[in-house]
Amino acid sequence: MFEAVRKLRPALRGFGLLAAICALQVGLPASASAAEVNCRTEASPGIDWTDCEKKLIILRGADLNGAILTDVDFTSTDLRDTNLLAASLEKATLVRASLAGAKAKGAKFDRIEGYRTDFSGIDAQGAVFASAEIQRSNFTGANLTNADFTKAELGRADFADADITGSRFVLANLARADFSKSKFTGAIDFTDAFFFLTRIDGLDLSQSTGLAQWQVNMSCGNADTKLPEGLTPGADWPCNFD
Repeated sequence: MFEAVRKLRPALRGFGLLAAICALQVGLPASASAAEVNCRTEASPGIDWTDCEKKLIILRGADLNGAILTDVDFTSTDLRDTNLLAASLEKATLVRASLAGAKAKGAKFDRIEGYRTDFSGIDAQGAVFASAEIQRSNFTGANLTNADFTKAELGRADFADADITGSRFVLANLARADFSKSKFTGAIDFTDAFFFLTRIDGLDLSQSTGLAQWQVNMSCGNADTKLPEGLTPGADWPCNFD
């Protein structure tokens, strides 16, 4: 036992003698034990929960400001009203989780898996959702100003009453997404976004950028939809959703 501890001396300096001995007793490397300890640590600002399983639990109102939540499994977890300012949730699983009312300015949601996730009322100004899988997610009433949804999968997502001012949807899949009641002032970047049956009825898109006729043709607008100069309403407008 003591000979093994001596050989692990470099690791002990940053890990602690007691934790190393416990790791040896259960046959685990010190680094694995340290990760397990982190996963058992309660929510706190800056916590590192990388690769931890946190599904089906209640974390409502938790302070996770600046937390490292990469690859965390938050499936069906209650994250309502949490503080996620500048937190990193890259590649986290948020399927059917609720982040309603969360504060997430500048948070990183790159490549998350968030099918049917509730983002309603979230303050995600400047947040990044690049390449995120967030089909059928609920963004109603969310503040998404200057958010980045580049290459995100947003099929059937609901943006009713959401503020999407300055947001970027470059190469995003917006098939059947509903923007009909969203709010914005100024330009939105829709370059090469997929607009199949995307609801844009009643929107003033005259200042949007990257919008092309092929996108308009497959979208769903109406007589109140305003398009950028040079674009014309789709031949099938308005769409029939009965």
